[in-house]
Amino acid sequence: MPDPSDMTHRAATIAVLVENEAGVLARVIGLFSGRGYNIDSLTVAPVDAEGRLSRITVVTSGTEMVIEQIKAQLDRLVPVHKVADLTLEGPHLNRELALIKVVGSGSARQEALRLADAFRARVVDATTESFVFEMTGNAEKLDAFINLMRPIGLAEVSRTGAVAIARGTASLTV
Repeated sequence: MPDPSDMTHRAATIAVLVENEAGVLARVIGLFSGRGYNIDSLTVAPVDAEGRLSRITVVTSGTEMVIEQIKAQLDRLVPVHKVADLTLEGPHLNRELALIKVVGSGSARQEALRLADAFRARVVDATTESFVFEMTGNAEKLDAFINLMRPIGLAEVSRTGAVAIARGTASLTV
């Protein structure tokens, strides 16, 4: 049990395996909003061949006590099968997808392409006045690329939110 006097904040990537049925996501979101917890990122999708189970990945932050409360309350929700704090349970992979639209001409276009190459972003749409780049990576990598695009002509960003999975043989299963 965490020390209640520990007020250090930390980020947490929490994976939740749930039944894939109507209203489950609303209950998970309601748990956060009803208690004033913030969701930094949220993704959800079916993960089994039959479509019975979905995996929700939530990135949040708080004190150790708050994170433990979130996990305990998620674990009590029906129809939650399993809750895992990937940030504590060992090495894990964390990725996001972003589509980044940059508008510009001349040297700004050349600079955008040069930076995209350095960051391994892929051009998925191009006009004479704009590019749309597709990029995957952790949030810090995406943030760095997006910030470099601002002075060049950043027009729009769409991000998926984080998805995460444990490295090695550990898995989130029923």
